Amino acid sequence: MKAIIPVAGVGSKLRPHTHTQPKSLVPLADNTILGHIIEKLLTAGIQDFVFIIGYLGEKVERYVRQKYPQVNAVFVVQEPREGLGHALWVARHTYEQEDSLLIMLGDAIVDVDLQPIIEAPYSVLGVKKVAKPSLFGVTEMGNDEFVTKVVEKPKIPKSNFALVGLYKIVHPQRLIASLGHIIQEDIRTQGEYHLTDALMHMIKNGEKMVPWSVDHWFDCGRKETLLEANATLLARPKFRDRDYSQMCPGCIIIPPVSIGQDCTITNSIIGPNVAIGDNTTVTNCILSNSIIGSYSELRFAVMNDSIIGSDASFKGFSHSLNIGDSTEINFGQ
Repeated sequence: MKAIIPVAGVGSKLRPHTHTQPKSLVPLADNTILGHIIEKLLTAGIQDFVFIIGYLGEKVERYVRQKYPQVNAVFVVQEPREGLGHALWVARHTYEQEDSLLIMLGDAIVDVDLQPIIEAPYSVLGVKKVAKPSLFGVTEMGNDEFVTKVVEKPKIPKSNFALVGLYKIVHPQRLIASLGHIIQEDIRTQGEYHLTDALMHMIKNGEKMVPWSVDHWFDCGRKETLLEANATLLARPKFRDRDYSQMCPGCIIIPPVSIGQDCTITNSIIGPNVAIGDNTTVTNCILSNSIIGSYSELRFAVMNDSIIGSDASFKGFSHSLNIGDSTEINFGQ
């Protein structure tokens, strides 16, 4: 089976981090968003990848070729960028001969066992119940549990099962035909060619699709969900078992924490839910629920719910005080 990973988006909601790097390469736990996706697919036995690139695409290609040289990777440029349906249409030549296809969006972390999905006899749409389905693509199911309708960001949702960016297609040629239909008929939703509309065209023409509930799903295009995904990934046993006492003298480490290679961390309280990249210096800091990039420097910082990029520097204030009785000092709110 071949995996298609669209990573062409700009990632405007993660500014300023995406000014200099693609959204898919933003740090997350001990990897990047894209790295977690690739490793999940490798664990499922998939070796053939198609990356649909656009914004800063050369950085995505360099990252994949350097970190995952073992994969069979093909890179397709989407230009102009006119939606997910358009991206898959541009890349159709890479999968038109495949018997089946797995699509995973490059900015979403989906926690699910892929093996049963790969082995499923029907096309599969990954879904999860959400509180505000009007913000997402939504699936509707019939009494036989097959998907009867998919709608992109409906104004009045008739279901709260959102599409999570995981699709298994058992007839790629039918997908290509449906993508061709929406492109040729100029069927756009909110100005773009959506995969959702192509899937609906397939369903109308008899394609059977089943919904597949996932355990966790994080759309990592926003700071809040990125930090939530970071905490969820760090909660896995491999992070709780790590001992950083030797490399962090004079520090208190509150698991779960991930600290990269060649870091210098002293006199600090780190954790919980903190991921620090390689070659970063942290001195006299208190960090919790945060992501710190590589080659950065933090001194005298108190940070919670924060994202610090790579090659960044922050130096706070150091105080030496001699305070007598009945004294009140307020450094600000």
